[in-house]
Amino acid sequence: MWLKPEEVLLKNALKLWVTQKSSCYFVLQRRRGHGEGGARLSGRLVGALDAVLDSNARVAPFRILLQVPGSQVYSPIACGATLEEINQHWDWLEQNLLHTLSVFDNKDDIASFVKGKVKALIAEESSSRLAEQEEEPEKFREALVKFVARFNFPEAEKLVTYYSCCCWKGRVPRQGWLYLSINHLCFYSFFLGKELRLVIPWVDIQKLERTSNVFLTDTIRITTQNKERDFSMFLNLDEVFRIMEQLADVTLRRLLDNEVFDVDPDLQEPSQITKRDLEARAQNEFFRAFFRLPRKEKLRTVEDCALWTPFSRCHTAGRMFTSDSYICFASREDGRCTVVLPLREVVSIEKMEDTSLLPSPILVSIRSKMAFQFIELRDREGLVESLLARLNRVHADRPVHYDTLAGEGEDVVFYSGLCGNPKFGDLEMVSPPSSEESEEKSLPPHLAPLTPLFPQPGSPRPDCHLVKVSLWNDHLAEYGSTVCMFRTEKIRKLVAMGIPEALRGRLWLLFSDAVTDLESHPGYYGKLVEESLGRSCLVTEEIERDLHRSLPEHPAFQNETGIAALRRVLTAYAHHNPRIGYCQSMNILTSVLLLYAKEEEAFWLLVAVCERMLPDYFSHRVIGAQVDQSVFEELIKEHLPELAEHMNDLSALASVSLSWFLTLFLSIMPLESAVNVVDCFFYDGIKAIFQLGLAVLEATVEELCSSKDDSQALVTLSRFLDHIRNEDSPGPPVGSHHACFSDDQEPHPVTDIADLIRDSYEKFGDQSVEQIEHLRCKHRIRVLQGHEDTTRQNVLRVVLSEVSISPEDLEELYDLFKREHMLSCYWGQPGLVALRHDPSRPYAEQYRIDAQQFTRLFLLLSPWTCGAHTEILAERTFRLLDDNMDQLLEFRAFASCLDTMYNGEMNEKIKLLYRLHIPPALTENDRDSQSPLRSPLLSTSRPLTFGKSHGDTVDYQKQLKQMIRDLAKEKDRTEKELPKMSQREFIQFCKTLYSMFHEDPEENILYQAIATVTTLLLQIGEVGQRSSSSGSSCQECAEEMPGPAASPEDSVFAEPGRPAQDTQAFPAMAEGVWSVSLEHILASLLTEQSLVNFFEKPLDIKSKLENAKTNQYGLKTLELSRQPQPDGKLGTPR
Repeated sequence: MWLKPEEVLLKNALKLWVTQKSSCYFVLQRRRGHGEGGARLSGRLVGALDAVLDSNARVAPFRILLQVPGSQVYSPIACGATLEEINQHWDWLEQNLLHTLSVFDNKDDIASFVKGKVKALIAEESSSRLAEQEEEPEKFREALVKFVARFNFPEAEKLVTYYSCCCWKGRVPRQGWLYLSINHLCFYSFFLGKELRLVIPWVDIQKLERTSNVFLTDTIRITTQNKERDFSMFLNLDEVFRIMEQLADVTLRRLLDNEVFDVDPDLQEPSQITKRDLEARAQNEFFRAFFRLPRKEKLRTVEDCALWTPFSRCHTAGRMFTSDSYICFASREDGRCTVVLPLREVVSIEKMEDTSLLPSPILVSIRSKMAFQFIELRDREGLVESLLARLNRVHADRPVHYDTLAGEGEDVVFYSGLCGNPKFGDLEMVSPPSSEESEEKSLPPHLAPLTPLFPQPGSPRPDCHLVKVSLWNDHLAEYGSTVCMFRTEKIRKLVAMGIPEALRGRLWLLFSDAVTDLESHPGYYGKLVEESLGRSCLVTEEIERDLHRSLPEHPAFQNETGIAALRRVLTAYAHHNPRIGYCQSMNILTSVLLLYAKEEEAFWLLVAVCERMLPDYFSHRVIGAQVDQSVFEELIKEHLPELAEHMNDLSALASVSLSWFLTLFLSIMPLESAVNVVDCFFYDGIKAIFQLGLAVLEATVEELCSSKDDSQALVTLSRFLDHIRNEDSPGPPVGSHHACFSDDQEPHPVTDIADLIRDSYEKFGDQSVEQIEHLRCKHRIRVLQGHEDTTRQNVLRVVLSEVSISPEDLEELYDLFKREHMLSCYWGQPGLVALRHDPSRPYAEQYRIDAQQFTRLFLLLSPWTCGAHTEILAERTFRLLDDNMDQLLEFRAFASCLDTMYNGEMNEKIKLLYRLHIPPALTENDRDSQSPLRSPLLSTSRPLTFGKSHGDTVDYQKQLKQMIRDLAKEKDRTEKELPKMSQREFIQFCKTLYSMFHEDPEENILYQAIATVTTLLLQIGEVGQRSSSSGSSCQECAEEMPGPAASPEDSVFAEPGRPAQDTQAFPAMAEGVWSVSLEHILASLLTEQSLVNFFEKPLDIKSKLENAKTNQYGLKTLELSRQPQPDGKLGTPR
């Protein structure tokens, strides 16, 4: 690698470096301790110094210096991790520069010329690599060279960043370097002559946490299936842990959760990921989670600023976040003020006059005739320019319609979905223009919320309801009545008290920002209804089954009007998002949405919940709900330690609390109380469910801790939840499902939902969105690995009953099989390979490998090593095992094949070999090499005689027909008869046997034995051929064919020096006449004890497994290195 020339003095450096060779202007040096045969003390000390110190002297073990004659100042211009690499640079200097330098008279000109050339080479390298994206390109390029040299990964394994750190082994630290790449965590240490290399794939990490040990209060612990590793560093611990979390999260979701993971566009190509990309992704996810925005939104800028808040009559300090479609603001003081401004609502963005009182101000005007003033923006010019460009793009994509009914003397007014009269109760949704009217007419007549149409017995108290409506109207008049409202602690308190029924659906639309989707897609829901209704599929069948289970106690769903509306919304959503389709619990949620919102509004609310507010909840494996359940368990341990201590296994609690998250308490709490929970959820997101769950457990903690078993604890929770009432709704409770769990007649105390929600905010409301997102990232790793462990255990349980491989060896075999899939995901075409991992398939079919991957595993694990012929044998084995011809193989078939090779009886092994040399394993286009069967021992023209120990010979010619008849009688008719083997196939069979004996201790004996057996089998085939031509009735013979002439392949068996028989005299289809069966081959092999011993000798798979674990990466890297590489690789001199 070329280095930026910097002048150094060599007075003291000569003790650390040894000159290998030199010329008039250049010196090639080697670091002491590298490349020395003996372990000298000087080399060990230098190696230890290199491992501990992080200084400019810590460079690669080889370097080239520029020396100007007569000067004591030298300049390093190149370094290398290996002698071969540094020699390439040396050769380039000799060929391209050395002869040119002699024409210069001035030594300063020489130095300037060489330095200029080297800098040009560096610039050329940097333009073709990602090193220039790092903060310190020079050091990063140096680290990249060392990373490649130390771990020998393919070029596709992109290094993201690196750090100096310690790896602890018990109480002993090993100082070294931590390398974080896109697929692996690597550590290298060279200390006192000892090297340590650790390679941990991110997909193997089961737990990533910060902890402490005896010596340090803060370390990073990496837990894999079998080991724990602790890493510590004096600097950058927070940054390192954050990047580790990001890499582990991205890699695990990309490789293990491809069912639901939508990777960011910047991360679509893993080889392009940089440290900056990961930091931007973390910011992006926080931004979307905090403001609950669509996943497609990408954070563009974050600016410190202050926003004028009219309710407090001052500017509030905070930060502005901008994305493609939104301008958002969050105050520095948590909860004081947040604002969400969809660009669709924005009319103009203007710069105001810059004054001492209003430094760098801008004014954002929205359609409801409100304006937001931001000040103290550092890059005001660039910000306004970019915002205006995005604003124009948003309005060009979805034009805003003007109010044509406005009076001539009035200003032009933009339609806003939920704006108009400040009195929120009077607001109405504005329909799209007449171009969409035909589609609106196709909608069903139900356009209003169901609650007014189907009132429940006992309505809310009028006095309380009027007070609430008055409070809300006053608040909305002051803070804004659109999606662009100021969201403060005051509105949170109003939400906690419960939203009035008349305003509930509309406020849900505002808080979730579903109103923006509603206005941006006029007529879309109507089209979905038209396209989806009447279609029948598995999803619609599931929906039909659940329709009458959705709030069956509510009058709205005892009527076809409510059922039909529910059917339309659920079917339309399944058509809108087929990846999610329909999941249980969506019916309960949608039923409640329809009670308080119009049908189209309910659809967009469902979109907001499923795709933004509860990400990954509604999927085949409900990963999102399980992650939040795991987060909830950690919060229980933190806030309610006595309960966590009493209930040693919190998974029993999960059987109840999981439904709290999936249905937002709607299925386990009376409806009139649960809707207050949904109010809080739409305002605060999942945080409201976490804190309410903690409040429920805190209210029942004494009873739970005194419960004798888990079942009693669950009954206690069910009774408590069933007796939660809404004092503002005095009518009979709806949804009391759990009263039957009570085994006593004592009345249970009633809890007011408003009091419970208030307690949840006061006692557990300190959890921030950032903390929750961090916990989600942490527990997502555990949940995904938990699913992988479940898959592994189920596959092993099924396969173990079918093979004779020990459980321990089978586990290692499964890990190698899965790792082979992962290696192709790392460095192959990730999009195509990832499709082979399908979590929705049965456990045994979730991981599958292709022919190339199978060949690599076959080379590593098969006991049948045949030299260069092994790859051909592997290809045939794959074709044999690929029953459904989809070019993919699952673990079950792979393990069964290896089990036959290692633990099968001799007849099973011979049968497998036989099947590998007939179709479909053997094809017409089979890749093959020159046959090795040219030997006088195999000439079919020689008499069939076997040598005896006393020199006598016995002619077996007369016994062949009788042997064939006996074998036919003994054949097991219960097993499907295998087709006979033609002469061409027999040649390949013999070739494989010859190759298998190579390097065996009894190689010569086995060769003689197989030659004898081959000769016998050739005669058997010829006997059958002659019998066929003479009209023999032998059942094993082929159809009658003329003449005993040899097939074209018979020339292979000719004796040296003897001309081949005339192949023209043999008809084209004569190859089908010469044949032998499996029984022939097996009986012939049994005549040679050495062959019997070879196939029956015990084989141990353990050594192969250990070798495979060591060499699996190397074999994949070697294969990639053989593939043609693009031009312009880094570090290649020109």
